[in-house]
Amino acid sequence: MKIVMAQMNPVVGDVPGNLSRIEKTLKRFRSSKPDLVIFPELFVTGYPPRDLLTSRWFVNLTLKANEKLLKISKKHKNTGILAGTINAAKKTAGKTLYNSAVLCHNGRLIASVHKTLLPAYDVFDETRYFRPARRIQPVLFKNKKLGITICEDAWNAGKTSARGGERYSINPVKILAEQKADMIINLSASPYQLSKDKTRFDLFGRQAKTSDIPFIFVNQVGGNDELIFDGNSMFLDNKGRPINILPAFREAYALIDTDTKKPCVKFKPMDKVESIYNALSLGLKDYVRKCGFKKVVLGLSGGIDSAAVCCIAARALGRENVTGVMMPSKFSSKSSIEDSEKLIKNLGIESKIIPIQAIVDSFEYSLKAHFKKTATGTAEENIQARVRGSILMALSNKFGWLVLSTGNKSELAVGYCTLYGDMSGGLSILSDVPKGFVYKICEYLNRDKTLIPRNIFTKAPSAELRPKQKDQDTLPPYNILDEIIELYVDKKMPVSEIIGKKLPADKVKWVVNTINKNEYKRKQAAPGLKVTSTAFGIGRRMPVAAKYLL
Repeated sequence: MKIVMAQMNPVVGDVPGNLSRIEKTLKRFRSSKPDLVIFPELFVTGYPPRDLLTSRWFVNLTLKANEKLLKISKKHKNTGILAGTINAAKKTAGKTLYNSAVLCHNGRLIASVHKTLLPAYDVFDETRYFRPARRIQPVLFKNKKLGITICEDAWNAGKTSARGGERYSINPVKILAEQKADMIINLSASPYQLSKDKTRFDLFGRQAKTSDIPFIFVNQVGGNDELIFDGNSMFLDNKGRPINILPAFREAYALIDTDTKKPCVKFKPMDKVESIYNALSLGLKDYVRKCGFKKVVLGLSGGIDSAAVCCIAARALGRENVTGVMMPSKFSSKSSIEDSEKLIKNLGIESKIIPIQAIVDSFEYSLKAHFKKTATGTAEENIQARVRGSILMALSNKFGWLVLSTGNKSELAVGYCTLYGDMSGGLSILSDVPKGFVYKICEYLNRDKTLIPRNIFTKAPSAELRPKQKDQDTLPPYNILDEIIELYVDKKMPVSEIIGKKLPADKVKWVVNTINKNEYKRKQAAPGLKVTSTAFGIGRRMPVAAKYLL
């Protein structure tokens, strides 16, 4: 069977646009006369549609699009269309929608296959919207029994599961194999996270080998809000060997013939630093494009975080679409200004310098009577950060630029950031990237030529809100801080086990308590791009008004 794998980037909610892209893809491959063209999970709605699915008008729009899909298939004789969409369930108690894959051919609906396993962990919330399939069986199409699955349906591989155990009581792939399916097809919207490409390859390869059936995985690509989809679609033979692997982080297509033996290709896991850089670039580019912006603005402090965000933005959006703003105060060091100026020159971006000391002085004068008989401290320091945030937002309002926040995961975890100050913005690029990894990204950005001045790498990190301030005056060393955050937030270890990793007990307790206390800040943070196993925001839903023991 000749099959087109269409690894594509939908826009959430743009049902007419996504439908049009299906038709354009069919026209593109018309001369090849494929038997089947496969599109990702919920491609018609875009993934994830979230609470759009609770609006009757959106559901009706999508159901009408399913009818239009039949008309499109009528124009493309003998080519089947397999696309992810929603379908209405019978009006009984419970959820009224299915997450479905519809197979259309010559203007007829051959089958609607519904998703069986509905994830409700991490970033997923599908039980909120969907009803699970009632039965699992192959679909007969062109004398082939197709085992059609949708994303999570292929992730329950028993005790050898990549997720460390059986999450559900059934394995749809195993059931389809027992019914003599000729191939497994998985329509997916599987988000990126570090090293997930290898996890998928190992899991699907094991599924194919165990069932002795070829496996086709067609994944969405692109950024939708906080989630980034890396693609990495693949065709594996019945021994789990890769015959075709599509490139990551871009739209791609492959015409495969499941009946013709071809030599295997080599699977090579993505480099960790390069993959995170590519993920952040794609996430930023799509967020800007899909939200209707053209240009971005950010504050340049002379530090490693703002330098990383500036470079990523210039590469992803074009240097002409990035403006860096220097906002020095009396505490800004000469080297910070010079380093920012060098970065601006190296990247060729637009820049502005707006000194803030007079504005800060005005704030302090207005508050002087109210702050008398109190010690100077954090409140006064944060005035500077909030003035900078206000300036960036003013530029955003005036010129329609999207403000990029520059804080990293380490700072966000312990609240080493200022509400309505450096936390201001429309998108936080590094909010799921630990401080130590930011340095690795910057080294990667400098791999061919020096974009980020070397002095930015070597000087001690500082917020520069008071004389001779250093981050490590307040925080543990970043290597220790990042390890504690990973163990507590990502791996969800209790404090006793973290201390058992030979980490200083006092620092562990301080970090964990500080993470817990700063949930209220994170609730008000800009959306951030998810790249690790547990991202603040979409990937971690903690109470604010709460008290829990260590």
